[in-house]
Parts: sequence; structure tokens; C-alpha cells
Amino acid sequence: MKNLENRRIRYLQDALPIRLGGLASNLSRLASFSKHAGSQQVVAEIFLESRWFIEWTARELEILQAAELVELQVKLALWDFESRQNWNDESWRNALVSKATQWSQRVLEMSGLLTTRVAA
Repeated sequence: MKNLENRRIRYLQDALPIRLGGLASNLSRLASFSKHAGSQQVVAEIFLESRWFIEWTARELEILQAAELVELQVKLALWDFESRQNWNDESWRNALVSKATQWSQRVLEMSGLLTTRVAA
């Protein structure tokens, strides 16, 4: 990932709920791109970026939420590793789509953005 320190500084400028929303968005993008066999490199980049987002965010969460994110971080590393062998297997990618979608929803719930009212 290019300019990792610049990305970290920029990422940490956002409030915690926004950062979690960004992670949820990344997971949704992961699910979307995983539907297409030609997107392997993009998916690999999302795996890496999402793991960094967790690294930079987990320490600010309550312990149980942080533990959930660390679990996700491990899963992302495992999926990244598995993708190198299984990427051309459509059923494997479909399972990845399902898992990434579930995690995206969970992280979005964790963010509180679903229940926060935005002033008009």
C-alpha cells in the first residue's frame, strides 16, 4: 500500500463511527468485487487496507468490540491467503461474498451509524 503513513493520518482524522463505517464499506466492496473473477488484485488490496483499518481502530473500542475486529482481521488474512489458491473457484468466491457481507453489516451496526440521526 502506497503512502501508508499518510493514509493512517488521514484515516484517524475521522470520528470512530465514521472509521467503522468506512471499514464496513470496504467489506461491502470486497463482497462486490469478489463476484468477478477478474478482480483478484483489487480484492487483495481491500484485504490489506481493511486489516490496516482494524489495526488503527481496534484500540479505541470497548474490549468485546475490539475482540470482534481482531477476529475479523484474522479472517481477512486467512481469506487473503486462501484466495491465492481458490480465486478461480466460483463457489469459494460466493462463500467469500456471503461472509464479507455479513461482516460488513456487523461492523456497520457496531459503528452506530444506523441509529444516528443526521441533522438536515
